[in-house]
Amino acid sequence: MTSIESDCSPTARRRGFRCGSCGAAHPQWAGRCANCGDWNSLAPAATPDRPGSPSARAIPLADVAAATHAPAATGVDEFDRALSGGLVAGSVTLLGGQPGVGKSTLMLQVASSWARARGPVLMVSAEESAAQVRRRADRLDAVHDRLWLAGDPAVEAVVDQLDQVHPELLVVDSIQTVHVDGPSSGPGTPAQVRASAQRLVAEAKGRGLATVLVGHVVKDGGLAGPKVLEHVVDTVVELTGDRHHALRLLRVAKHRFGPTDELGVFEIAGDGMRSVADPSRLFLADRATGVPGSVVVPALEGHRPLLVELQALAVRATTAHPRRSSQGVDARRLALLLAVLERWAGCALGDLDVFVSAAGGATVTEPAADLAVALAVASATTGHRLPDDTVACGEVGLGGEVRQAVGIERRLAEAQRLGFRRAVVPASAPEPPSGLTAIRVGTLAEAVAVAFVPARSAAVPTCAEPPSSSILAS
Repeated sequence: MTSIESDCSPTARRRGFRCGSCGAAHPQWAGRCANCGDWNSLAPAATPDRPGSPSARAIPLADVAAATHAPAATGVDEFDRALSGGLVAGSVTLLGGQPGVGKSTLMLQVASSWARARGPVLMVSAEESAAQVRRRADRLDAVHDRLWLAGDPAVEAVVDQLDQVHPELLVVDSIQTVHVDGPSSGPGTPAQVRASAQRLVAEAKGRGLATVLVGHVVKDGGLAGPKVLEHVVDTVVELTGDRHHALRLLRVAKHRFGPTDELGVFEIAGDGMRSVADPSRLFLADRATGVPGSVVVPALEGHRPLLVELQALAVRATTAHPRRSSQGVDARRLALLLAVLERWAGCALGDLDVFVSAAGGATVTEPAADLAVALAVASATTGHRLPDDTVACGEVGLGGEVRQAVGIERRLAEAQRLGFRRAVVPASAPEPPSGLTAIRVGTLAEAVAVAFVPARSAAVPTCAEPPSSSILAS
């Protein structure tokens, strides 16, 4: 009988056992974990606080001291915007993103800016060598005497460096490559990731040290490692972007010190990640005017409105099954809108290949973009276009009705700021800001009838009209 199996005292049975590989809880010891299938991985769960100990006693909420958590600006504007002002002392932030999206570049810039403005920073680079980090720092002009670099992936060595450097900010790149003494599994396993994160979180709380842990993501877009990793940290942010485009978006999924609906926008360049204060202008910078199939939608990312160009193309199908392709737009939502267009607006799309894309590498998946997507497809089908100073916003229902969009006041204010003069909106939309005229529509068919500028005549276009031969040449 093993020593673990023999630990069957009443106390051990009460607290149960936990798998060292996946963290699953078990009421009693077993040779094999029922969750992950690993053998001999169950160990007694940690002993909870003794009843009656100071940490376990309940106290009136009114007696709890109200702590203030003032964020400290890092000096990287869009990073601070996303985190509602910056990093909080003693907080732990988990930064995730696809490989090559720019996580290490962004954190090196944040560390350098912090070192210049506030105090010493310790960077733990367990993935790259010191020479590689130095080359990147030279390119980003991020070399500073108060920016310290450590390469030992052992958490115990990191703690020793904290005692020597006394930093105000700790950056660990990445949490999947560091390890602690104890679990027999190697770095990157669920047990090691959990144990390493919990030790670093304890150090951050005990020292009042702002900490950023860089994490990997898996194929489905979630953060690698056990889910408990996201629960033990204070903030979870994700850096997203298409590697074929320069735009990067920093989204906040969890934040204990502020809202989670802020967005940071960056443009990646040779000298690093540049903060984009006016992303709408960046999205529309290369927009071609006077082209059918182009509609601008005032999208909303959290509280931040962004104007994005949606483009559609319709051509004769060359196969028995017409293609429906989308980039930056939800494919299932596109299929729904094409069905609504055909049923309620008279668009004959059955023998056409339809392609829809959000320009500039943007992603627009919210229902408020329905009207803009539908009008872009209708424009590409008929050859008629929307006026260049027009935006469209609204949700489209299965009955062809156009519904209200969330935050439409902020959307229209952003459109007016950038010089747009007309907006196709639901009939129930509030009054637009001064200088912007609302074209109110109740149905998608009505929007198709009133929104377009005819390409060749003054007749009001409908999807039932035959497509222009120049647009849909066979």
